[in-house]
Amino acid sequence: MNKLQSRNQTQRSKITWLLAWCVHFYTALGLLAASGIAVLIVKGGADAFRMAFLLMLAAVLIDATDGALARWIRVKDVLPGFDGRRLDDLTDFLNYTCLPLLLLWRAEILPTGLAWCLLIPILASAYGFCQVSAKTNDGYFLGFPSYWNVVAFYLYILQPPAWFSLMVIVVLALLTFVPSRYLYPSQRGRLNRVTGVLGAAWAGFPLWILAILPPNHNAADPSQTEFAHHLGWLSLFFPLYYLVVSWVISLRIWRSRRQLPSDSARLPETRPEPIPPVGTTC
Repeated sequence: MNKLQSRNQTQRSKITWLLAWCVHFYTALGLLAASGIAVLIVKGGADAFRMAFLLMLAAVLIDATDGALARWIRVKDVLPGFDGRRLDDLTDFLNYTCLPLLLLWRAEILPTGLAWCLLIPILASAYGFCQVSAKTNDGYFLGFPSYWNVVAFYLYILQPPAWFSLMVIVVLALLTFVPSRYLYPSQRGRLNRVTGVLGAAWAGFPLWILAILPPNHNAADPSQTEFAHHLGWLSLFFPLYYLVVSWVISLRIWRSRRQLPSDSARLPETRPEPIPPVGTTC
């Protein structure tokens, strides 16, 4: 009986070991998506950019689900010698920052003389990704969480004036250095859960927009292009909700800290500790 139990335990360990590596491979699929995005951006053109955004959506889906799988399999305990957090950060820095900004450059969203400004969010995101306190124990991101894929999508679809695009890019990059809290949908908390549901519903809008967008949305059927733009403006409800709710939460936390008794205010402020690595990030 003991031998049978030992054999069963060994088999379960092997299966768990295999499943843990499958989770890491699933995370690594984001790198395959990044490779395809890079090729499409270099190729250029409306059709290539459309496919690049679709791959970005696929990368977001992977990033939104690999953390739950990692926690379920307990990959950190099963494979302590392999850091899934590093793999995830590497993948996310490509898919959320570098490649979206590269697409903005390739699509000439900013004039040639201002294209160098795209280096600002790259440096800001590098700072954000390297912050130990980038994720707080109470389930938030600290500082703008480098959603440059979303920014690139809207600037490309809506084609606002160059000065407005530049303002959005610079302001959001600077907000990376401001220690305000931003909702973290994959973490616990009522607002995070609500945000996750709204985000899942919102994901249908980019798919719809990319499906109906003409091959050249600057010089095609005006009615179809206009409809895609209207959908783009309508879909802004979720990014605006996300930013406004996050800023309101931050203001409330800052206000509550100011109202602390003077003796408590003299206590050294502790920095938020990072969420234990679970193979997912912004």
